[in-house]
Amino acid sequence: MTADSVAKSDAPRLGMTPGHTVPLAAERLSIAAAGACLLLLASLHVLSPEFDPSFRVVSEYANGQYGWVLSLMFAAWAVSSWALAVAIWPQVQTRSGRIGVGFLAVAGVGEAMASVFDINHPLHGLAGLLGVGGLPVAAMLISPVLIRIPGWSDAKRVVLWTANLTWVALALMIVALIVIHQVTIVGYPNRMLVVLYCVWVMTVAGQAIMRRNESKT
Repeated sequence: MTADSVAKSDAPRLGMTPGHTVPLAAERLSIAAAGACLLLLASLHVLSPEFDPSFRVVSEYANGQYGWVLSLMFAAWAVSSWALAVAIWPQVQTRSGRIGVGFLAVAGVGEAMASVFDINHPLHGLAGLLGVGGLPVAAMLISPVLIRIPGWSDAKRVVLWTANLTWVALALMIVALIVIHQVTIVGYPNRMLVVLYCVWVMTVAGQAIMRRNESKT
C-alpha cells in the first residue's frame, strides 16, 4: 500500500478552519534540527574514521571518543520530529492524520531515548524500535492527508516520494540485516535511513512554510 492510497477514505473529512494556523517557529525549528542531525552525522565520519561506514551502524559511534556528538545528533533528530508534529497538528483533521502525528511524536521519543541510552544500554533496542519504526508509519499516514488539503496539491509528488522512501529505507536495512545476513553492508542502509527520514521531515516542514507564504499573497 502506498501513501497516496491511504488518504482516499478520509477525503470527505478534510479541511482547515481559519484559526488552524501552523506555528512558523515549529516549522523552522524542524528544518534546522533535521539539518543539524545530518551535519552531526556527517561530522562523525570525520571525527571517528575508525568506524567503517560500510558495516558499522551509526549507534556504534557511541563507543568512540565522540559519543557526545552522537548524543547531540539523536537529540536534534528528536527535536525535528517533535517540532514537525507541533507544526502540522492543526492541519491534519482526519483520524489517520492524527494517528500519524502520534507516531511522529513516538518516533521523537525513540530518538531522544537513543541520545541518552547508547548502544550498550538495554533500552537502546526499544529506542530504535520506536524511532526507526515509528517515523515511516507517521510519514505514510500524514503525507496523504496533507496533500489533500487545499494549497498542498502542488507538493503532492515530492511529499509522497519522500514519504515512501522512508519505508523503502527501512526495508533495505531489514533486508541487509535479516534476509541476506550481510552485516558487512548494513552500515550504508543504516545511514541512508537517517538521511531519508530527515529529508521527509525537512520536505514537509519546508512545504508547510511555502504554503504559508503563498496564502499571504
